[in-house]
Amino acid sequence: MGLSGCGARPDQGADATAGTTGAPEEAKPDALAAGVTDVILATTTSTQDSGLLDVLIPRFEQSAPYRVKTVAVGTGQALKMGEQGEADVLLTHAPEAEKPLVEAGVVTNYHRVMYNDFILVGPPDDPAGVGRADDLAAAFRAIAGGKTPFVSRGDDSGTHKKELALWKGAGIDPHGADWYIESGTGMGQTLLIASEKGAYTLTDRGTYLAYRDKLHLAVVREKDPELLNVYHVMQVNPERFPQVNAKGAAAFVQFLIAPETQALIGDFGKDRFGEPLFFPDAD
Repeated sequence: MGLSGCGARPDQGADATAGTTGAPEEAKPDALAAGVTDVILATTTSTQDSGLLDVLIPRFEQSAPYRVKTVAVGTGQALKMGEQGEADVLLTHAPEAEKPLVEAGVVTNYHRVMYNDFILVGPPDDPAGVGRADDLAAAFRAIAGGKTPFVSRGDDSGTHKKELALWKGAGIDPHGADWYIESGTGMGQTLLIASEKGAYTLTDRGTYLAYRDKLHLAVVREKDPELLNVYHVMQVNPERFPQVNAKGAAAFVQFLIAPETQALIGDFGKDRFGEPLFFPDAD
């Protein structure tokens, strides 16, 4: 996505993904003049690819005088948008990367929203023996030792950050290896590439379940303690960036942590997959 210079917002010339359609949409001049209609949400591709935002955003827009413009990127890029005042509210899943922004006062109104978990998926026959490894570090060493294809997001997303931390914990730097493929894409597309290549990848469970019918990939490793995946919401601090829609951002934060929305999150996916894709966890 092309963004204009530091501090420029998507509603000031750059394209943003409109909340429920996934298509670029130009901001309406009267909305910009009012200054309170559009709420720019920078979030992860997993919340978009799983379909969760397609459920939550219409509910918010029905209950409040705001229109959400969603920019679905990796967590790293979403946090950079917050640092530059290019978004009003952030929904991300990389707590270690989020903390410096909270401590620096770049963001405020910081809350847990939900969690799911990361899983390792790969060829159903698990040629590297990932599922039989003694622990997660041994599982990653098995992939590297067998030179089995592995597809990385390679996009500074929360999932990519977690994957790199797991490689580091295994004592391996996979960069440059011919079996290590960096997709530079979102989670859904990365899963499709891994399926096509018969490769392993790290994914959040929600996106995997949403794409499962399109994939020839099985869950080969799950439920290790290191695989917890926690999502937080935060608003960009209006004292640092006066141009942000502070009221709209605050309304969206409160919407996500409200009991009714938390119940929606807990039910999402049950009818289609027989299990929820996310678990409510508001603090």
